[in-house]
Amino acid sequence: MAGSGSSSGSSSPCASCKLLRRRCTQECVFAPYFPPEDPHKFAIVHKVFGASNVSKMLQELPAQQRADAVSSLVYEANARMRDPVYGCVGAISYLQQQVSQLQMQLALAKAEILCVQIQHDGHAIASPPSASQQIQRQQQHQMDAEAYGSLLMQNTLMNTLNSTAVHHQQQMLGSLGSSGNTAMMLQEACLKKESLWA
Repeated sequence: MAGSGSSSGSSSPCASCKLLRRRCTQECVFAPYFPPEDPHKFAIVHKVFGASNVSKMLQELPAQQRADAVSSLVYEANARMRDPVYGCVGAISYLQQQVSQLQMQLALAKAEILCVQIQHDGHAIASPPSASQQIQRQQQHQMDAEAYGSLLMQNTLMNTLNSTAVHHQQQMLGSLGSSGNTAMMLQEACLKKESLWA
């Protein structure tokens, strides 16, 4: 019993309780996230946000989200120490500017590559093609011709299907029209019969 009591009494408090000079209990909300071997981690968070605000924030969060919240607070506190005005926003803006500059450099590099390719193609056209190049061009022309023929067949098939559908629709409309005329004639005959009986 004495040994267990001495071991619990000799355990060092977490970084937050040590900085705040209070007793660290088993229910301490800071203990899992601010270990005693890293006192600077809590010191910078306490300086920027305040211990009471951090404690309230952690208590309102689920236990599985507290570690991520502490990491975010530490990152934001470090950014605020470097840039008290903008904090993380200043770092994000700086990175976005770097991305824009790199995208511009990439676009210029692509334009230069395109110019080199155009110049190379111009020289290739000026010089007579070799036998292998002629074979490749013939094969490419053959593939283009086959693709064009396949496209024509598809267009012809679609036109045939469309014309068949239109003809079938016209027949249906014609049959509906004839049945409509028959119905009108029967209705007129009934009206005439009623007028005679009247």
